[in-house]
Amino acid sequence: MILRYPRLFALLAGALSATGFVPLGAWPLTLAAYALLIHLIALAPNRRSAFARGWFFGVGQFSVGLNWIAMAFTYQDTMPHWLGWIAVVGLSLYLALFPGLAALTAQMLVSGRKGRDSVAFVLAFAALWLVTEWMRAWVFTGFAWNPLGVVALEAGWGSRLIGTYGLGALVVLVAGALWLLSRRQWVPALAVLAGVSAVSGAGWLSQRQAAGFTDTPITVVQPNNDQGDKYDPVESARNFARLTQQTLDRQAPRSRIVFWPEAAIEDFLEDGYPRRLYYPETAAGVRARVTRSINDGDLLVTGGVKLDFDRNGQTVAAANSVFALSSEAEILGSYDKSHLVPGGEYLPYEEILGQLGLSRLVPGTIGFTPGPGAQTLDLGSFGQMGLQICYEIIFSGKVVDAANRPGFLFNPSNDAWFGAWGPPQHLAQARLRALEEGIPVIRSTPTGISAVIDADGRVLDSIAHHNAGHIDAALPRAHPPTLFAQFGNMMPLMFAAALLLLAVALRAFRR
Repeated sequence: MILRYPRLFALLAGALSATGFVPLGAWPLTLAAYALLIHLIALAPNRRSAFARGWFFGVGQFSVGLNWIAMAFTYQDTMPHWLGWIAVVGLSLYLALFPGLAALTAQMLVSGRKGRDSVAFVLAFAALWLVTEWMRAWVFTGFAWNPLGVVALEAGWGSRLIGTYGLGALVVLVAGALWLLSRRQWVPALAVLAGVSAVSGAGWLSQRQAAGFTDTPITVVQPNNDQGDKYDPVESARNFARLTQQTLDRQAPRSRIVFWPEAAIEDFLEDGYPRRLYYPETAAGVRARVTRSINDGDLLVTGGVKLDFDRNGQTVAAANSVFALSSEAEILGSYDKSHLVPGGEYLPYEEILGQLGLSRLVPGTIGFTPGPGAQTLDLGSFGQMGLQICYEIIFSGKVVDAANRPGFLFNPSNDAWFGAWGPPQHLAQARLRALEEGIPVIRSTPTGISAVIDADGRVLDSIAHHNAGHIDAALPRAHPPTLFAQFGNMMPLMFAAALLLLAVALRAFRR
């Protein structure tokens, strides 16, 4: 039955595999779905069929897992809301090329037909899945959302060694072992599982001790400002009041860091802009008003916007930024978002797509420009802070300035238009960054999920989706650099090469 309709079953298996990601977390179904995918590809009669089965699997997985993208279109009135579902399917059709490529290449290198080379096929497919997920993170600027390794987050110690993409390969290997067991190849299946256990165990042993906490108190604010009210001038004062309400605490410990979400401040904080942009306040007045809710000696880290001007004083570009403000209302440092959201903060091929009536999801006529990349801000006695704004946190191996390693990462975000599935998926990927880098991550969002994540990827405290509140905690410490932190995505790529070499060697030996 399955082999009579292989593409249909591949599509259904892909949809089923998406249930292993949060918020559902049904990871056994993901393993079963991948075992079925391996079976379908291994028995594909030719390369075209192998690619099609991988591609249909990808269409099913991405169409279900990325359903939150459709919700984002409901906050953009310049385009019909139903276009969101077209975007989900269209993006899925493209992203599915990567699973298709993994299936095609595995079938080309190591055929699993007639029971031969089945172990080699599992090893090769795991390696190629890793490589194509890594490619998905940078081809055409990349879209790395929901890498397979996320489903193994709670036991993802191996990511300290081989990163998120390597962790995804381990998931494929476990699914491959299930397939081998279904074929009664007991010894090869147990050997594969033993290898997975060895890598995971080595990752666990590399950091057995909890990192502990610093002496720095922090406050993470979630105002629960709805995305529908964000650009409403009538709601602007109320949105700001919710921020200050959750921040103001005259009994709080001194010298704390207060974290506000992405784009929390709509007014301009920098001096030197044309007067018309400040009315009725000056930049100094805005900063004084913003910092009034923190105590003497505190530090406020908040999202905001920067502008660039031409010689005539006309605004030509904007940057999605984060500012560190002292209690004396001085800007101590800033960071500009580097990896912008395609379709959100900029419209790819705007000269073509704009003619079709499409626009980016963030309203306005001024385009956003990218910053220089991962940076570390020196906050003096508060320590070294790395920054990744919203979407940037999903790019494994790209979140830390390796030459100036921070003590923690701040990930301000705006998940308010991500539906019910987007925020927990975003949080899970931030947890993976903490685990693989050995660095705590602080998340502040308008509507959730805000969280304090330790250097082992554990959520120490959080504020639920669509709730207002704040977290008072001590800033967690970082671990020493993990192996992945030292060598980045070279580690998973070396792991993939080792798997491929082993697969080829096994195939040659059996011949």
